[in-house]
Amino acid sequence: MKRHIKLIVIIGTILVIVYIFIVLWYNGIVWPNTPSKKEYPVRGVDVSSYQGEIDWNVLEDQNIDFAFIKATEGSGYADSYFKSNFENASLTDIRIGAYHFFSFDSSGKTQAENFINTVPKTDNMLPPVIDLEYYGEYGVNPPDSDETRKNLQCMSDMLCDYYGMKPIIYVTDVTYERYIKGYFQENDIWYRSIWKKAMLSDKRKWTFWQYCNRGRLDGYEGAEQYIDLNVFSGSRTEFENYPDKS
Repeated sequence: MKRHIKLIVIIGTILVIVYIFIVLWYNGIVWPNTPSKKEYPVRGVDVSSYQGEIDWNVLEDQNIDFAFIKATEGSGYADSYFKSNFENASLTDIRIGAYHFFSFDSSGKTQAENFINTVPKTDNMLPPVIDLEYYGEYGVNPPDSDETRKNLQCMSDMLCDYYGMKPIIYVTDVTYERYIKGYFQENDIWYRSIWKKAMLSDKRKWTFWQYCNRGRLDGYEGAEQYIDLNVFSGSRTEFENYPDKS
């Protein structure tokens, strides 16, 4: 009987600890990943209209080195805050880049045109990003791999021709495995890994790591109270020289 009571107490204690952790994580107080600042000194965010109006000077003062700003989605959508975000962030020392949410329902050509018509070329900008993740029903019914890679390649080539830099491809575990693994070797990878340390299944090197999707920083008051947090894979010197265009 005493053993049963002890077991119940142990299980109950574990459940309470798990519950407390989930509550703290949900409220952005603790994160499963906390990358070492010594190992990954270059820190950044990615933002969209969900963060609303952003005070970029306040963000910069919180040791933010880079920011990827949502620009476009599919063939016709442009983020309503992109222009102001891009212009205001450019007035700080934060290095900025723009990202596009890839649509499985549009051609790579028209998506590239949408991005190019929205995002200006600027000095020292980071490479354009193609965000490849499932949405809607596609999480259950993934789009055809060959067709997706064809449109993705078309978009990547057009952006490279226009901006002079190979686009970065943002991936989750599932989109990397289905569409990118073994392909697009010249494109850098931005990897979303919230629950574990970033490591792609084939040991391919990643360049950016989104380690938290429930960060809390000062300087924005949009509909979304959280902000995505990221690190760069190298040193500050390597970041200053990124991308290497030699």
